[in-house]
Amino acid sequence: MSDDSTPSSENFGSGQSGTTSHNTTSHNTTSHNTTAHNTTGVDADAAATTAPTLGSDGSGSLRPERRASREKLKADAKRVSRETGKSLGKLDYRRPRHPSEDEPNNTQYPHNTHPILVPGIAIDEQRRRYSLDKIIFAVAGTLTVAFVIWGIVNPDNVSTVATSAYNWSTMNVGWFFNLVAIIILVALLILAFSPYGKIPLGKDGEKAEFSTFSWVAMLFAAGIGIGVLFFGPSEPLTYFISPPPMTNDPESTEALHGAMAQTYYHWGFHAWAMYALVGGAIAYAAYRRGRSLLLSSIFQTLFGERQTDGFAGKLVDIFAIVATLFGTAAALGIAAMQIGTGVSIVSGAGPMTNNMLVVIICVLTVGFVISAVSGVSKGIRYLSSINIVLTVGIVALVLFLGPTLFLLNLLPSALMEYLGTMFDMMGKSLSWGAETQEFQSVWTVYYWAWWISWSPFVGTFIARISRGRSIRQFILGTIFIPSTLLFVAYGIMGGTSIWMYREGAAGFTDSMAAPEVFFALIDNLPFVEWLPFVAIVVLAIFFITSADSASVVMGMLTSRGDQEPKKWVVVFWGLVMSGIAVVMLLLGNASALQGLQQLVIVTAVPFAIIMLFIIVAWFKELRTDPLALRRKYAQNAVENAVVSGADRFGDDFAFQVVQTEPGDGANGGIDSEHGDYTDWYQRTDEDGEPVGFDYETGEWADGWTPEDGDPETEAAAADSEVEGQPESSVSK
Repeated sequence: MSDDSTPSSENFGSGQSGTTSHNTTSHNTTSHNTTAHNTTGVDADAAATTAPTLGSDGSGSLRPERRASREKLKADAKRVSRETGKSLGKLDYRRPRHPSEDEPNNTQYPHNTHPILVPGIAIDEQRRRYSLDKIIFAVAGTLTVAFVIWGIVNPDNVSTVATSAYNWSTMNVGWFFNLVAIIILVALLILAFSPYGKIPLGKDGEKAEFSTFSWVAMLFAAGIGIGVLFFGPSEPLTYFISPPPMTNDPESTEALHGAMAQTYYHWGFHAWAMYALVGGAIAYAAYRRGRSLLLSSIFQTLFGERQTDGFAGKLVDIFAIVATLFGTAAALGIAAMQIGTGVSIVSGAGPMTNNMLVVIICVLTVGFVISAVSGVSKGIRYLSSINIVLTVGIVALVLFLGPTLFLLNLLPSALMEYLGTMFDMMGKSLSWGAETQEFQSVWTVYYWAWWISWSPFVGTFIARISRGRSIRQFILGTIFIPSTLLFVAYGIMGGTSIWMYREGAAGFTDSMAAPEVFFALIDNLPFVEWLPFVAIVVLAIFFITSADSASVVMGMLTSRGDQEPKKWVVVFWGLVMSGIAVVMLLLGNASALQGLQQLVIVTAVPFAIIMLFIIVAWFKELRTDPLALRRKYAQNAVENAVVSGADRFGDDFAFQVVQTEPGDGANGGIDSEHGDYTDWYQRTDEDGEPVGFDYETGEWADGWTPEDGDPETEAAAADSEVEGQPESSVSK
């Protein structure tokens, strides 16, 4: 029997079931274990042998002996505690402990690093060549040109086909859109409040790239566009005059609150959950796993690396580009017509002509091209910050110059009505009859399809600006912050328009178009004759920021995920978007734009399916995240050690990390050498070949550095440029 008061690794590392638990922090590739330490001054065998005799009969015959050694026991316990704490304090999951010469490495961990010890990999730490993806660019460009030619040759046919496809989608797949909207919101809330919510969209300890104010401003501007100033006043008024079927009487008090709730339902939590799903998954793949900032990168866990980089991945990215391109082009055309309506109203010039709308589009196109080439951090950030201030200012003026007391009473009531009836609205489907079917097709299903079709664009942009935030902060912030701003803005704008309609204010009728409602509203406010001009500026900035964001995103999608795509690529896509809108206005009037908008809705059908797969892929990847694995190891280690210690030594035990036999350690059945846990952090060079990397120092085995680059890489890039195929090795 050993006289040593500290149990040896041999006694406690033999894989005995009563003592083993999970490894918590050791970086060695051999199996280690957190064990229960006897603190009574005897070794493990003695403790196991004598413990049953100490007072086991309840007589307390040995209690005097225990009391006599109490001081010695306390001293031993303090010593063991200090030694254990000192040992654990030396461990650092970022500092790999490499095997010594007498301790051979028999594991298959990349870079001799256990998967729970990887702090994450940022996309800009990867050695990756960014260049134009000729296949994606050519296919997306060809589809664009083909559609424009089709619109030029036969715009009426474009409208007919788009309308038929749109009607089929909303009538036959409406139930699926409702189901997808519900599943996405529920899944993201579960994810946010689960332990996975603590995982960062970046490396461990990385701080958010943008301030919260700038982040919210960019979310607000990119995802909403002109909706606040146009649909904010008009949509609630529409529901007030003509409530959803089987709800309230038209123009009643109940219809007032129901109109606000229905508007919140369409523009609130469900819409932003769709953006959060795509944005969060892309941000995780890029800033936590080190993959390209592409929609296809989400699916590597499902497709596999080969298919993700091959046909399946390219198909996903092409579809994302086409949806973004047509969706934004349609929105820009509609925005131009709405801005033109405002100009016509404030100037008294009469109805806008196509030529005047083309001039508006061209002027605004120059604006967003300048913003796009200035970069995300300078262009979009500044414009978004300015725009949110101007928008808040307009809404505040309406609040204080309009029916203030009425609005202050309406806002909380409308929010509670929304929360109270949300489940009822979620349960409405085509099974409620023909009237509900028509309402769902025109409004609810249309909105769900619209948000889904825009999710590749808005989601990719949100991912770009959300680096460093935790999944929980990202999901809750993306869903609730913009929604809260919208609830206030729509409550004020919609409540004011309804109040003015009920009071018979000048210009308000039951058949007003959306742009007319907004300008009629501000025309009835006192002391703000100048406000329509400011509103037009705000609308123009919304136009620029939306087009700016879309052109940057499409530049990334066609440049293999380059976060700073080449300026000519960004400008190209911006001009294509505006060109489509101009051509459709000149050759097909409004009908072609309407058909284009409906085609965007049709693209939401496959994207709705894709979004469900995104949920599966993201959850699957989170299960193998280093932070999630650490949590599993720690929970099992502590639980097993406490149970073992209490069973063997009663109150007198402590923890220490010791080695066990393979398979008896802290992994709890996890095969940490499996490719699901290790393949993702194998570092590669620009050609995709494995290369050594030290996670402790951040040094590459071949001497490559982000500042200097590799001479061979630079030579290859130079040769590529000579051949007209510019490439760059990026690591910032």
